[in-house]
Amino acid sequence: MAARDAGAPTPQASQPAIPRPELSRRFSVAPMMDWTDRHCRFFLRQLSRHALLYTEMVTTGALMHGDAARYLGHDEVEHPLALQLGGSVPTDLAACAKMAETAGYDEVNLNVGCPSDRVQNNMIGACLMAHPALVADCVKAMRDTVGIEVTVKHRIGINGRDSYAELCDFVGQVAEAGCRSFTVHARIAILEGLSPKENRDVPPLRYEIAAQLKEDFPHLEIILNGGIKTLDECEAHLQRFDGVMLGREAYHNPYLLAQVDARLFGSTEPIISRAEALARMRPYIQQHLQAGGAMHHITRHMLGLGQGFPGARRFRQLLSVDIHKCKDPLALLDQAGSLLEGR
Repeated sequence: MAARDAGAPTPQASQPAIPRPELSRRFSVAPMMDWTDRHCRFFLRQLSRHALLYTEMVTTGALMHGDAARYLGHDEVEHPLALQLGGSVPTDLAACAKMAETAGYDEVNLNVGCPSDRVQNNMIGACLMAHPALVADCVKAMRDTVGIEVTVKHRIGINGRDSYAELCDFVGQVAEAGCRSFTVHARIAILEGLSPKENRDVPPLRYEIAAQLKEDFPHLEIILNGGIKTLDECEAHLQRFDGVMLGREAYHNPYLLAQVDARLFGSTEPIISRAEALARMRPYIQQHLQAGGAMHHITRHMLGLGQGFPGARRFRQLLSVDIHKCKDPLALLDQAGSLLEGR
């Protein structure tokens, strides 16, 4: 599978060392399985210095019994960077949080939002909303072990436990364990009968529930997630919330991130062009090829640069179709880059 190949170690890209921006959750890109691997994150970082980036969810079992170096591998330029963990055994989560801290991650996030059957069967994800005391124990175990921030990403409820009182009980117990930052996907999760994809669309968005949570827990950092598509919407939500998290829109329309630093963080740096973003990726891609990797491991994450201008469809075709029959991938990359000139 491409996503697993994409996790293979990649040489460090030859970019000048720059100070890490301070971690801020004002704007973040959600953890997304098979999407936010290290190549995706390296690309997104070319567009925004300040956006907080998350890994795909990594289970404690994968870290403790699998190739931890591959799962934890990242480039220094990806910071600020958070590792999302999936698990429910406090001692295992504590051990994995320590691994993340040692590897240099800025934050560890516990997944309490994924609704898939596979993770439910392992007591991972949204099903944990029915067990707030266990989540509190998990958070405390991690916080007692590491010095980096431990955060939680969750839904506003699950079927059978979807009242506002139960949501407050969950947040209250986890906050008592020391968690100070909650990313709230403003939908319930329906754990039986809906696929993970349907759980991202079918349950209605209820931003007012998340807003009420911020009012009732003003001392906590509440980050809004779910259905946000534009920076105008981000600015509006930031009037009520401490931060916003974008998922699919940030992946499918990544050039949106090019204006994040200026609009949401007050940066005065020039906004990067699409052509410059692709050009910055060329040395990284070249090193990946020299290490035996395939260009599509990286460029599959860059297709969204080709949107909204003449030649965009050809750009996407070059990097998604022609790439598989090309003998000189870097020449093809340059051809694609020419379509971005002036964009």
